[in-house]
This record gives sequence, structure tokens and C-alpha cells, in this order.
Amino acid sequence: MTNFIKVAAIEDLLPGARLHLDLAEESIIILNIDGDFYCIADLCTHDNGPLEDGELVDHQITCPRHGACFDVRTGKVTRLPATDPIPTYQVKVDDGFIFVEEPEPW
Repeated sequence: MTNFIKVAAIEDLLPGARLHLDLAEESIIILNIDGDFYCIADLCTHDNGPLEDGELVDHQITCPRHGACFDVRTGKVTRLPATDPIPTYQVKVDDGFIFVEEPEPW
């Protein structure tokens, strides 16, 4: 069974905003793209650097260190030098709050 964690109120994460959180052993980023919420690990699989400050265009986040790109919907690599996808987590909205799937340590 998937456990979900309440992370924010919807009004605290307006379209275009992102929220970085440290949950237990994992760092995650929650993104609001045009009213749709996505959650990814704050981890570039190329060199384990953070994605928190990466440029976001459409649904692509770019690693600020070496330029690898990932699709935040699926975690899929869209530009080298990364070759492995990033972890993504389910997001649900209930009663005005955003909940994310509790990450498994990686």
C-alpha cells in the first residue's frame, strides 16, 4: 500500500512554483506546471547533483551542473549526459492539500 504525506496547501504552490522538501532520507521537488502537480527526486542521476535550481521549460528540468534533462512526468532522460531516469512520485490533491507518495530510499 502506498503511503502519502501531506506537503502543502494548494494555494502555497501556485502555477510555475516549486517546493523543495527533505523527507526522512530523501530530498524531493514538487512542481506546479499549469495547475498539474509533479514530484521528482532532487537528484541528477548523472552525478548525484541537485536539480532544485534547474531550469524548467514545459515538462523538462535541466540539471544546473552539466545540462542533463529529465521529463518531470516520467523521470525519463531527455538529454545526456545522464542515462538513467530520475525517481518520480505520485501526487494527489485532496481537500485543498497536496500529498506525495512517501519516497523509498534509493
